Amino acid sequence: MMKATAIAAASLAALALVATTHAEDKRASPHADVTATLAGKKITVSYGRPYMKGRTIFGGLVPWGEVWRTGADEATTFSTEADVVIGGLKVPKGEYALFTIPTEKQWTLVLSKTARQWGAFSYDATQDLGRTPMTVASVVKPVEQFTIEMVPAGKRLTLKLSWDKTVASVAIAQP
Repeated sequence: MMKATAIAAASLAALALVATTHAEDKRASPHADVTATLAGKKITVSYGRPYMKGRTIFGGLVPWGEVWRTGADEATTFSTEADVVIGGLKVPKGEYALFTIPTEKQWTLVLSKTARQWGAFSYDATQDLGRTPMTVASVVKPVEQFTIEMVPAGKRLTLKLSWDKTVASVAIAQP
């Protein structure tokens, strides 16, 4: 009897794993984690990576002047093992949802204390840790798939968000 129960439990666990893996395979936008180290402490950004697929991205799929989940599916998360400063925003160690507000001339990075949420549908500005401006530049060759990078720059990192013909960036440093 115990053997049959163990086999049934193992079978259910295997089915759950296959179902979870299959659901991840069906996502239109793959997910990725980007990790960098600053002063020996890990910083990770987890996000969905949508494709352009011939769509107008900024000012179209992503409206100007509105809070954007900054990726696909779940809200993008930003986690840090140490206190950091992003632009001029002091960020205590922990996990946050990372949003942006794109405009044609400047973007604003928003960190929310509510790390786990679906997209920006339940975004609540009263839960903001804070906001900081980002620098925006144009690129000649469009970036087909939304990409987040943390590029080392001396004793700092540069957080870069690239999609379509736009790159938005902001420095991450120690306090």
